[in-house]
Amino acid sequence: MVAEMRMIRWMCGYTKLDKIRNVEIIERVGIAPLEEKMRETRLRWFGHVKRSVSAPVMRCEAFDLLQCRRGRGRPKTSWNAVIRSDMKCLGINGGHGTR
Repeated sequence: MVAEMRMIRWMCGYTKLDKIRNVEIIERVGIAPLEEKMRETRLRWFGHVKRSVSAPVMRCEAFDLLQCRRGRGRPKTSWNAVIRSDMKCLGINGGHGTR
């Protein structure tokens, strides 16, 4: 988010010394937040994958990676978990197609 705002300020010709709040700059420019655009793109791709039944992506989705040993640290977030959180955030009921 910091890098995004820095680029938007640079494109508009503003610096931090101008003391203009980020919210005001976003309203002036009319840019949607990056998180929303990424969520929209992921859900669009999810819909595309769910429509094509014979796609290789469907086979990859069903592939279970939990059999291998993982290293230390935070577990990787699965594609299904990300899609579920995106749908929950937007209030979409994914009754069919998600696990």
